[in-house]
Amino acid sequence: MKNRRIQGIIWFFAVMSFLTAMFTLAYFLTDWIYLFIGHRPSPVVIQLINSIGGLLLTGLIVSLLTRIFRGKLEDGRVQLFVPIIDALQRMAKGDFSVRVDKSFQGGGSPDNNIISDLIDSVNQAAVELNQMEQMRQEFISNVSHEIQSPLTSIRGFAQALQNNHLNADERKHYLNIIETESTRLSRITENLLKLASLESEHVKFEPKPYRLDKQIRDLILACEPQWSAKNIDMDVSLDELTVTADEDLLSQVWINLLHNSIKFTPENGKIGVALCREAENLRFEIRDTGIGIADEHQAHIFERFYKADKSRTRSNNGGSGLGLSIAQKIVRMHNGTITAESKVGVGTRFMVVMPA
Repeated sequence: MKNRRIQGIIWFFAVMSFLTAMFTLAYFLTDWIYLFIGHRPSPVVIQLINSIGGLLLTGLIVSLLTRIFRGKLEDGRVQLFVPIIDALQRMAKGDFSVRVDKSFQGGGSPDNNIISDLIDSVNQAAVELNQMEQMRQEFISNVSHEIQSPLTSIRGFAQALQNNHLNADERKHYLNIIETESTRLSRITENLLKLASLESEHVKFEPKPYRLDKQIRDLILACEPQWSAKNIDMDVSLDELTVTADEDLLSQVWINLLHNSIKFTPENGKIGVALCREAENLRFEIRDTGIGIADEHQAHIFERFYKADKSRTRSNNGGSGLGLSIAQKIVRMHNGTITAESKVGVGTRFMVVMPA
């Protein structure tokens, strides 16, 4: 408070001194003019002319100083924005490795604080765009690889079928491989379209009340030929639950988790499926005694095209690596979470928690 009062007094004396100097200058200028023309008006007119002259000089000097300092200030501000504009232009051309150095701005004024926040935002945008670009390139590479593999098999065995010396069994074997690879190719493209639709949020999302336990039980029974063929013991515990959700979308989640458990559980293994209510949430859990997932792979299993077991053959247990990505996206659309716990040689447990 005391400092403000002192500053006010200083400003008052500075303004008064400036005005005094301007009016004194006006007095001497008009006096010189009177001497030059050889005529001096009455004292009242002289006082009036000096007052007007002083005001005009004050306005002229203030206007001139304002333009000078404003121009320098604006030039300084423009210079501060040059690196930011340059960075944005490079980002527009696809160079997301650019970063703006904050050391050039200096100072701690409000303007510099705003520019500092702007630089942070530009740098953060560059980082995120760079990550998206890397993901896009990796996605294109993975799609090309996944599609190229079945196409190569189809082309190779189609050429082999042109051999007139093939017997009926060999010809049938090659045709079966072509059919299998064609089905896998169709499944890849179908999943890609499904994932693209989910990510663009163009898919129809129509939640309605229905019996979740009945849906899961029906899907388990639909998979009976698969788990019965491997003599897998199914332990099912489903509480009667009605949920408001998109029935068709959620069925894809349960089917994917069931098929994965059946696929990676050896013969005479065990799969447990449980559904219960926890406060305002519902909890779905599926656990198996399958081959398990190594620790280094568990953080990546929901990534598109990621396959924990690189040695799996495509015609055997190999999938497209999109199923869990689709399942995670659908669960998130329902404001839920999907997680996994696994140990190699012991088994895997997937958990889905959603608002009831």
